[in-house]
Amino acid sequence: MRVIADKAYDSDPLRKRLQKRGIELVCPHKSNRVRPATQDGRALRRYRRRWIVERTNAWLGNFRRLVVRYDRSLTIYGAFFHIACFMIVLRRVVL
Repeated sequence: MRVIADKAYDSDPLRKRLQKRGIELVCPHKSNRVRPATQDGRALRRYRRRWIVERTNAWLGNFRRLVVRYDRSLTIYGAFFHIACFMIVLRRVVL
């Protein structure tokens, strides 16, 4: 399993804790890193596509009903989540 994060999460203790759990941390190194690099460029290719997920989460944030969570029922909330995703896809296809 992998966790893709930004530069703020670059720390060796965090990498070791995640590695004990079988999780690989994929994040670019900070510019002021003292120790040698722990990963090569192959893993960082996944980091380049991270913006797709963040952009989609930002688009879902435009739906106030999802952000505030007015609905108590998980079924209704899930249905509106699917409607919001459909509306996002529809906007991308039409434009």
